[in-house]
Amino acid sequence: MTVITENDFIESISDALQFIACYHPKDFIQAMTKAYDKEQSPAAKDAIAQILVNSRMCAEDKRPICQDTGIVNAFIKVGMDVQWQTSQSLDDMVNEGVRRAYTHPDNVLRASVVSDPLGSRTNTKDNTPAVIHTEIVLGDKVEVHIAAKGGGSENKAKFAILNPSDSLVDWVLETVPKMGAGWCPPGIIGLGV
Repeated sequence: MTVITENDFIESISDALQFIACYHPKDFIQAMTKAYDKEQSPAAKDAIAQILVNSRMCAEDKRPICQDTGIVNAFIKVGMDVQWQTSQSLDDMVNEGVRRAYTHPDNVLRASVVSDPLGSRTNTKDNTPAVIHTEIVLGDKVEVHIAAKGGGSENKAKFAILNPSDSLVDWVLETVPKMGAGWCPPGIIGLGV
């Protein structure tokens, strides 16, 4: 039976958030390098080069890739046979990990979360609460996928309810050009159907 302690879980969340704030995934760097090699437009090639240089500088200096270090999204699968040594709930442990990561004395990350988005919009100053998705599964393991989703991507999100006869492709081709500036390159379009 797997035993997970409170501090180990919290520190894992905190460490992961500090890591993803400063390092692009390897596949992203490879894709951007490939895009740079194929790109014909000098302006676009320069923009890709800036992204790659920024990525290298951030990795070398352990500084955030972007000033918008995002709202934390945690996707957690908890095995039914896991034994916890904690006095806190899973959500409380995740939020403590977020708190530690965003207030880390060696690399403070920008806190952008407000306590009540429909009320006074007071910044929590530690980027809590996180958005937490939990799934109980068979087994004795805990699997955590963590993301820090920047607010710019949220501001560009679009939603549509299409009729069965409508074309998703046509909707995308009509919607994307109207989104304008304001998101950080590279623009990566994700569709949920």
